Amino acid sequence: MKKTPAGEVVIVPRNFKLLEELERSEKGHGDMAISFGLVDTSDTFLSDWNGGILGPPGVRTQYADRFYEVRIHCPDIYPASPPNIRFVSKINMNCVDSKTGVVSDKKLPAMRNWNRNMGIEQVLQSIRMEMCSDANRRLRQPADGTTF
Repeated sequence: MKKTPAGEVVIVPRNFKLLEELERSEKGHGDMAISFGLVDTSDTFLSDWNGGILGPPGVRTQYADRFYEVRIHCPDIYPASPPNIRFVSKINMNCVDSKTGVVSDKKLPAMRNWNRNMGIEQVLQSIRMEMCSDANRRLRQPADGTTF
């Protein structure tokens, strides 16, 4: 959603929003502790993405210096609703289903408070911030390299 100089609200179409996000990610703009890009560059619907989150370093967490791989799916109604996120790397977090690796949209702040102006980057940043939360930072983690 963007405003014109005249103050009109313009809803940016799904693919335009996703193309902006892809370009921003490819050019390395934004948080360098997270990354994301298309699974298949010929995916004209820009639906399926790979992502990665680097565990916060230097912070007393069980995630420090680990790399977590995620899959991201942007449904047809994106950005009206958040993307679906599923961990490939095994992780123990309160907002992640322990059997499937799916991130709960009710437990992750960025997804719970979603609005059209947010994007994939904000969701991945929110996951990374949750790693530092009191509820998650001391949780024992599965062996490095294990997957769902």
